[in-house]
Amino acid sequence: MKVVALIPARYAASRFPGKLLQQLGNKTVIRYTYDATVATGLFDQVIVVTDSDEIENEIINAGGSCKRSQREHESGSDRIAEIAASLSVDLIVNVQGDTPFIKKEPLARLIHAFEDSSVKVASLMQKISDPKLMQESSIVKVVTDLNNDALYFSRSVIPFHRDPSISTPTFEHIGVYAFRKKALLDFTTWPVSQLEATEKLEQLRYLEHGIKIRMVETDYSSVAIDTPEDLERAKILLANI
Repeated sequence: MKVVALIPARYAASRFPGKLLQQLGNKTVIRYTYDATVATGLFDQVIVVTDSDEIENEIINAGGSCKRSQREHESGSDRIAEIAASLSVDLIVNVQGDTPFIKKEPLARLIHAFEDSSVKVASLMQKISDPKLMQESSIVKVVTDLNNDALYFSRSVIPFHRDPSISTPTFEHIGVYAFRKKALLDFTTWPVSQLEATEKLEQLRYLEHGIKIRMVETDYSSVAIDTPEDLERAKILLANI
């Protein structure tokens, strides 16, 4: 399979505008994400997809590959689909621009999931160990069935621990996706779904249309930078690496 990584990088994030150009150590957040993705060696191409002059200049000046999206988009998946439509590719991996600590092993496992020909979409999750993080709406939670296909994603705590004597882990959804090209392009033809609009989670559009998302568990420390508080967590993590 020809596999391409596309990194959606919108400047005007609703909760933390300009977060991708925030400094993290000696690089910006988007540079960390781009460099970490390239360093995995898993991809035929790694391309940042942005609507921003500043982000484009940041990547191009560092010798990276960047393409401009030409239309307004509801989600990161819509944004990368605009570029993916013109690529000759079998599998597209959407690496969120705000995940600077992405590593090879989970991405390799994500790609490996597509050896099952029934898988059209896959994503990553990890166990939440800090009870405080479970309550944060910026941390998206996911529950799965026995095949590790997602049943639901939510900003609320799921599952609700009605019986505290039952030890059931809570999983954080890591916003790294992989798609077969047709599944991604089909996504863009569907209107924003009701649950998607309610939770502001684009992956719910797939579930509402009956498309399963295979979840791949990983155990590495990851911080997705969605708020200024997340950026401070990322700086602490970087200092400890």
